[in-house]
Amino acid sequence: MLKPSAPAAMLSIVTVGTALSLGTVAARAGDNVTEDQILRALTPEKKPLTRGLSAGPQTSPGLSAEQAKFVQSVRGRATRSLSSAEREEIATIVQDKPKIDLEINFDYNSADISAKSLASVQALGRALVNPDLKGSTFVVAGHTDAAGGEDYNQGLSERRADAIKRYLVDKYGINGADLVTVGYGKSKLKDPGHPLAEVNRRVQVVNMENKAAASK
Repeated sequence: MLKPSAPAAMLSIVTVGTALSLGTVAARAGDNVTEDQILRALTPEKKPLTRGLSAGPQTSPGLSAEQAKFVQSVRGRATRSLSSAEREEIATIVQDKPKIDLEINFDYNSADISAKSLASVQALGRALVNPDLKGSTFVVAGHTDAAGGEDYNQGLSERRADAIKRYLVDKYGINGADLVTVGYGKSKLKDPGHPLAEVNRRVQVVNMENKAAASK
């Protein structure tokens, strides 16, 4: 899968967001993200307990009952099986969830992870099996820049998301059903003003805060 000598589509950390914070962490182009950075970005902010709440259906933290049901419906699904409506529903749910954008290098016009980005993918794997995150359901979303046609970019973004999932499952024993993979092609550019910019070619990882329902 690794082709160190092949040209790479440049992808470095751009932003780190949390559910309740607008804080941003930036890295120089070419820097590898660390396990600690990923862990801090994806760990939900602890909310104080509130007394007097009536007991209702047990849903995942931060998810409504309807959202939790939807997340369960897409766990274990093949990336290409998701409809456009389902992809948009995922995009809506993840808006205020802990997330990190990873600019991971792939070989040019392919879904092969480059040797240059292996350290970042390994850091992601170690973070996702950390006790603070293990068992949550994560969205792994692939994005491309605006070069090329819509159908091609859609397929490429899906293959790249699948490549990350496959590595995490094979190398870190993460339950594949805990990784919801989705591709958005060039439909959700990070920098619409510069549609060919490197920051648009990214893999976004989002913690759906779904530990209660995810299988261990």
